[in-house]
Amino acid sequence: MEPTELTTADFPSWAVTLSTVLVALGLACALALWIDVLRRPQPMRVMNVVWPVTALFGSLVWSAAYLRWGRAPRRGAGSHHDHGTTPMPVAVFKGTSHCGAGCMLGDLLVEWTVVVLPVLTVLGGYEWLFDDQIFAVWVLDYVAAFTIGVAFQYFAIAPMRGLGRRAGLRAAVKADALSITAWQVGMYGTMALVQLWWLPELLGGRAAVTTPVFWAAMQVAMVVGFLTSAPVNWYLIRAGIKERM
Repeated sequence: MEPTELTTADFPSWAVTLSTVLVALGLACALALWIDVLRRPQPMRVMNVVWPVTALFGSLVWSAAYLRWGRAPRRGAGSHHDHGTTPMPVAVFKGTSHCGAGCMLGDLLVEWTVVVLPVLTVLGGYEWLFDDQIFAVWVLDYVAAFTIGVAFQYFAIAPMRGLGRRAGLRAAVKADALSITAWQVGMYGTMALVQLWWLPELLGGRAAVTTPVFWAAMQVAMVVGFLTSAPVNWYLIRAGIKERM
């Protein structure tokens, strides 16, 4: 028997209001950054996607980071970027965010796809590996996040190193496998606390994907994922496995 899914009506009004504000703020920041990168394209093209996507969970903090460390000159104005002199904390922030964008997109894609086509959870192990659907969804989340994250890393690392397709993919997997896994550990750990313990104890069920409470919890989980992944990215950049952005 599947656990009870909590709808918006099952949550206190203050929780729904707060969650809605947090999610709306993330969406507004993502839209603002998307508009800005259209006018000020990033030297590394994949960052045109990374900055708006990370704003979905990081909202004001990631928007401020973009304005301080990521904003490029207007189109056609010319620029000079020396990644070798980027301060290490800034490089780690950018590299970790680059990883997090893939995780965010993977989770968005899978969570909403499963709402429309729940039968796809079988691919993640539901009913033949897991009795609880949530674990099957997390498997699919990880696969999607890993695939998108490696693709993002490929489009960052291959041009910077002048690598061909096969060598670029190898380097991308090497650079992002640990980073993505560390991010997902923090993210899954937080969502497990919320969905498997906290909400069942308080309200007798789990937040449905269609509720703003779920996505506000996901925003928090993504920030925790950033914190668990940052030390790994520090090591990868310091060791020269991952490029300094």
